[in-house]
Amino acid sequence: MQTYVTSFVVAAIASAVMTPLARWVAFRFNVVSVPGGRHVHGRTIPRLGGLAIFAGTMLTLLGGYFVGSLRDVLAHEEEWRGLGLLLGSTVMFTLGARDDFQSVRAIHKLLVQILAAAIAWSFGFRIDVVDLPLLGSFSMGVFSLPVTAFWIVGIINAVNLIDGLDGLAAGVVFFAGVTNFVVAYLQGTTFVAVVMATVAGAVLGFLFFNFNPARIFMGDSGSYFLGFMLAGCSIAGPLQKASAAVSIAVPIMALGVPIIDTLLAMVRRFLERRPLFSPDRGHIHHRLLDMGVTHRRAVLIIYGVTVALCVGAIATAFGRNWQVGAAVLGVSAVLFGLIRFIGYFEYLAVAARQKKRINSRHVEWLRKVIMELPLRLARAQSEEAVLVELAWLAREARFDSLELVRGQQRLHHWVGADYDDMPQRDVTSAAVQVAGAPPDVALVATWRSEFGDVPPQMDIMLQLVTDVLGAALQRVGSGLVPTPTTPTSEVDGAFPATELKSLAR
Repeated sequence: MQTYVTSFVVAAIASAVMTPLARWVAFRFNVVSVPGGRHVHGRTIPRLGGLAIFAGTMLTLLGGYFVGSLRDVLAHEEEWRGLGLLLGSTVMFTLGARDDFQSVRAIHKLLVQILAAAIAWSFGFRIDVVDLPLLGSFSMGVFSLPVTAFWIVGIINAVNLIDGLDGLAAGVVFFAGVTNFVVAYLQGTTFVAVVMATVAGAVLGFLFFNFNPARIFMGDSGSYFLGFMLAGCSIAGPLQKASAAVSIAVPIMALGVPIIDTLLAMVRRFLERRPLFSPDRGHIHHRLLDMGVTHRRAVLIIYGVTVALCVGAIATAFGRNWQVGAAVLGVSAVLFGLIRFIGYFEYLAVAARQKKRINSRHVEWLRKVIMELPLRLARAQSEEAVLVELAWLAREARFDSLELVRGQQRLHHWVGADYDDMPQRDVTSAAVQVAGAPPDVALVATWRSEFGDVPPQMDIMLQLVTDVLGAALQRVGSGLVPTPTTPTSEVDGAFPATELKSLAR
């Protein structure tokens, strides 16, 4: 136990000492996060905190191995695995730091993450067998490498996505690291226990500067490094045992918040037909802020959920069958309660409703005929002919009706299609002023819809309709749209002599 405590304390001190230096470097090279957009902070903050976490972790582990007694407690196989962890985590830290200094394309980041996962797999961080509670064991066989890469890359990006509030990602990683340490310690897995104690200490030292109000962010260098360390160590512990099975449910529970946030983000972006790596403000922490929860309280809420999930993960690792089942149900209830609390199901329902409203049948019907309307109005030679084209529009766009009104007086009325398939739906109407006409002259369109409001696309197209209608009425000399008075000189196509002289000068 002394080795673990020493590693934790030394890493915490080293990280806390290195963090002010990381802030100086970030400001020196302008590696900062500015407010605005998806960012919720109100001032410029350096984002190179990963440098302090990486340095605190590596200095502690390497110092303990070459100077302290860490070498004496590690087996040869653990030393080999430690080299793989060192190489893979360094690759991820370097990628994150490069992205902090200058943005890296998403595809390039994904390829490097896969490379780091392959390095980890080649050094023994493998998912060969998945042992799921209550379901049994499943051998991966030739799929061991892709499954391992999927796990490592997924956790790396999950930690990165949740890094959106002061102290959020660091706190979640700290609790997950403590959970991994407890499981590894009770299983007698020295290597994982030492690494997780060191990582937890380095994160805690950094968290003193990162908790709200944050003086520094960990940046991609920190989230990538920590995500890789957690992903690798979470599948290394059980591999030290005689059984080659990997109880993948334990790390999934411990990292439940970032994992579920990532899955929700993927579903949300798929439904919205956006790239999976596109940023947005739909994450769990953003939803809490949108509900009116304060910045610090939102972080503490997620901390509490993470602690509950970590307790469930430990119970799953060492409980009997009924205890494992109870832990799984408890964890599921906590995650479901969090999703319900932030109103995520309602959020998806509203998003789907908005999408359906924007692409409603009425919008499509009008869109198909609106380009033909200017051509038909251009052939009209009288006010009566123009109004006939409005009757055509009402019929082809399948409005309930179109009306031309002046104030409360109905001037003309055209009946459109009859919706036999929608008798239960409410009537929606939109009144748009005719271009060039007095303010009280408007075109009123009505249709039956279940939404009860006017889609933005419908509003824009009706504005176009009234624009071309006003121009056509003015061209045929309709009394509805008065002809603008034009100076005689402009009508004759000539300028006054004084203006010609001034132009000549």
